[in-house]
Amino acid sequence: MEFRPSVQGMRGDEGDRDEVLEPRIKYFVATVIPVVILCGGKGTRMRAGRERLPKPLVEIGGRPILWHVMSLYAAQGFVRFILLLGYGAERVRAFAAGAEGHWDITCLDTGRDTPTGGRVHRAASLLGDGTFMLTYADGLADIGFQELLRRHREHGGAATITVVRPTNPWGVAQLGEDGRIGGFVEKPRLECWVNGGFMVMEPRALELIGPDDVLEREPLEALAGRGELFSYRHDGFWDCMDTYKDTLLLNDLWERGEAPWRLGADPAPPVEQPAASRPR
Repeated sequence: MEFRPSVQGMRGDEGDRDEVLEPRIKYFVATVIPVVILCGGKGTRMRAGRERLPKPLVEIGGRPILWHVMSLYAAQGFVRFILLLGYGAERVRAFAAGAEGHWDITCLDTGRDTPTGGRVHRAASLLGDGTFMLTYADGLADIGFQELLRRHREHGGAATITVVRPTNPWGVAQLGEDGRIGGFVEKPRLECWVNGGFMVMEPRALELIGPDDVLEREPLEALAGRGELFSYRHDGFWDCMDTYKDTLLLNDLWERGEAPWRLGADPAPPVEQPAASRPR
């Protein structure tokens, strides 16, 4: 199936959103592999005096971060999404209703306080037919999904997890053996690799994910113990919107036109968040 992305709305300011721009990739084959996105995060008061939003709807450049995550996948041909809802489910569902027509979206309410593994467990009936992708609604990267899939298929394991080396938020002192400080390194990358989201799984991985599990604990540890969990090392840009400071950073990158996760052109027009939830 051939899919041509819309290229409206590439620039951040309102006046440019109707201009049609030439994308870097005009045509590609749309895949049927579903992308599962964990959207149950509770709202965080990012600014004083504003209402508490579900985390997937906190905005970057005037658009929910969930839109940016979905656009990252859609720009590379992945246009089938399963959103696992929790806190603020109706508001996320209303956002998804506004995006229909551009992407194939299924919303599944997995419970307000369900842990991450439990949310995936509740979606098992939708995921048993083949390979699926899984990620969080608050992480962005300049990652190539075809390369991630290639790595996953090469090793033949049940799951692949993207690992990244985040930037250390502090300057690091360089110490000599006698305790003398030789200098400082400003916010270097960590030497260790951490879970960056952007996972690929086979249906058999679901057998190890229970209704009350935290995905990052028992299920991934069990997969690792069986030799079924592999890594995909991503050395490029990655950031997770955990704090208000992260929100400022991501917004600044977007407004300056330097957002590394922006792949050529927006694959769908910007979606306005409805004032009220719409049933689906």
